[in-house]
Amino acid sequence: MVPGLAFLATAVSSLFAQATLVRYTQQRKPHELAWTVALSMFALASVALASGSTTGWDRGTFRFFYLMGALLDVPWLALGTVYLLASPAVSRRVQWFLVGFSGFAAGVVLTAPMRPVAGDTIPVGRDVFGVLPRVLAAAGSGAGALVVFGGATWSLVRFLRARERPGSRRMAGANALIAGGTLVLSAGGLVQGVVGHDEAFALSLACGIAVIYAGFLVASGRRRPASGAPQPAAGDDDVTSPTGPGPGPAPVVSS
Repeated sequence: MVPGLAFLATAVSSLFAQATLVRYTQQRKPHELAWTVALSMFALASVALASGSTTGWDRGTFRFFYLMGALLDVPWLALGTVYLLASPAVSRRVQWFLVGFSGFAAGVVLTAPMRPVAGDTIPVGRDVFGVLPRVLAAAGSGAGALVVFGGATWSLVRFLRARERPGSRRMAGANALIAGGTLVLSAGGLVQGVVGHDEAFALSLACGIAVIYAGFLVASGRRRPASGAPQPAAGDDDVTSPTGPGPGPAPVVSS
């Protein structure tokens, strides 16, 4: 069951990354590039999960899985939220801080002493690594998840308050899906770290990324124009975000 769910998470995150990359190449919005990086990391971590659960874990596979999934994925996802909701100057500072954090975290995880791992059961970080890699993972993923969930919830409330505005209900629904998917992903990490049930962890990954992707699809849908209103030109977007036109995919859709 775990390898199948890991392959499903890989497929969904790959499609998601491809969609955000296409949008970035068309519009050159920095938040879409950040999401493409994060979703690519998610897909790579899912591949490592599928490999470890199928052929057995080794130190190299788990280091890669831990780096892509536990340390770097969520902070880069959160960077997209920062680019949508903060000023360009603040967003650039956060980006360069994240670049430095990513390099430092990669160096720590790739060189840190590590206990042997074996078998097809997903190893738990506290049983494998020392303090520093686990502190970096907790800080990066915890802070990143708070940014993503908080941004999506804030946007949800804004759209609910403006529910008479055309398209607001759709965008509120999109942000609700994004916030819910973030909670599912976070719950999976807690389950795996505390209880150690691999199936529940893999299911949370597949379901969480699928729910967030659903939020992206809802946000990307076009509202029907009012009678007599001009049709938008191809490539135009119907919602304006802080960084320009477009609803943006996930993790936060704002106006």
